[in-house]
Amino acid sequence: QVQLVESGGGLVQPGGSMRLSCAASGFTFSSYIINWVRQAPGQGVEWVSGISSDGGKATYTDSVKGRFTVSRDNAKTTLYLQMNNLKPEDTAVYVCARFRTDWGVYDFWGQGTQVTVSS
Repeated sequence: QVQLVESGGGLVQPGGSMRLSCAASGFTFSSYIINWVRQAPGQGVEWVSGISSDGGKATYTDSVKGRFTVSRDNAKTTLYLQMNNLKPEDTAVYVCARFRTDWGVYDFWGQGTQVTVSS
């Protein structure tokens, strides 16, 4: 079955860096757009970044541009999010989600990994 498993979260000080991973299985990873979304306490889900199936195109929400870098290794069926210069407002549960272009929806989500930015 389709599985998306995030890892790499934790506690980091403001200005620090962290790399998240999303290990995928149960489907042809290289055929799908995968996105990172996040949910801060008491807030709705926010789209963070997306990457095309071949890794050639990446997009970001304005608040993370220049600080976050999304990448993927299709041979390892893994998605990454390198986060630099982290800010307290980046504190959230980060989730990777598979996007169905034919339906225009996310159809599978991981369980998420907590990122806390605090001194």
